[in-house]
Amino acid sequence: MSLVGTAAPPTLPTPRRIAGVGLATASGVAVAVQSRINGELGVRLADGFAAAVVSFGLGLLVLLMLVPATPGGRRGLAALRAALAEGSLRPWQCLGGVCGAFLVATQGLTIGTLGVALFTVAVVAGQSGSGLLVDRAGIGPTGRQPVTPNRLIGAVLTVLAVLLAVGDRLGDPGALALALLPLLAGVGIAWQQAVNGRVRGAAGSALAATLVNFAVGTGALLVALAIDVAVRGRPSGDFPSEPWLYLGGPIGIVFIALAAAIVRFTGVLLLGLATIAGQIVGAVLLDLILPTAASHPGPTTLLGAALTLVAVLIAALGPAPRR
Repeated sequence: MSLVGTAAPPTLPTPRRIAGVGLATASGVAVAVQSRINGELGVRLADGFAAAVVSFGLGLLVLLMLVPATPGGRRGLAALRAALAEGSLRPWQCLGGVCGAFLVATQGLTIGTLGVALFTVAVVAGQSGSGLLVDRAGIGPTGRQPVTPNRLIGAVLTVLAVLLAVGDRLGDPGALALALLPLLAGVGIAWQQAVNGRVRGAAGSALAATLVNFAVGTGALLVALAIDVAVRGRPSGDFPSEPWLYLGGPIGIVFIALAAAIVRFTGVLLLGLATIAGQIVGAVLLDLILPTAASHPGPTTLLGAALTLVAVLIAALGPAPRR
């Protein structure tokens, strides 16, 4: 007998769905590394917006050289222009890069204070709840997805995990206010993954979709940096000499391209939760193995991270997305 009323029994995942979950988990680990890199770059430059522009801008430069140089990339860009001209792809569906830009900006603005683990757990809460709504609205390439008990329980558990993880900072209004930024960034990630999947479907090329994402995101960040400089003045930091601090953009290319390619097999919620599993594991390991001044994950943060992994498992046992 089912323990969840009349819900359908779990379906056996398809090989593509299993591969999609595995790739999403691996990319989540990469995102945790990117968060540490961009957070440190923000500290060195003394400006989170400047760090985000450097990260996104370098990624855009790589894509501007790579995409036109490949036959698939050129075909993808031509297909995108045709889809926009005929109306099968709407202009607003090309704006996912704005959400990616906001995520990268919050990395530079908050990780120096919050640490990677707490930052990631806050992103998790926004991403899981938003993924449920985005799937239900049918924004992604898989169309409308039902709110099944497994998916709902998985999303609720991630929110509880965040409350548990930040429980030891409830008396610190500054930390809680900063945690709201990655929370909002997580809400945007689910929508970004959905519309990027639409762009990838129209282009037939994950790289072309990623180029659109980085171009839009870089433009948004340049506007934000111009406002920041007008209000606060130029960044007071210096460009670091360590090459690894400039790898955030290339890592982002891998993450965005993978998400755009596999979201049609997993759906937005499961893609997000599998990515979250990788982010949580990577973030906690980074904070434990390579700690910074802000990296001090206590028992509640570790327990909250473990709870998010349970949430991913529960959501993954639900039915596969229907086309």
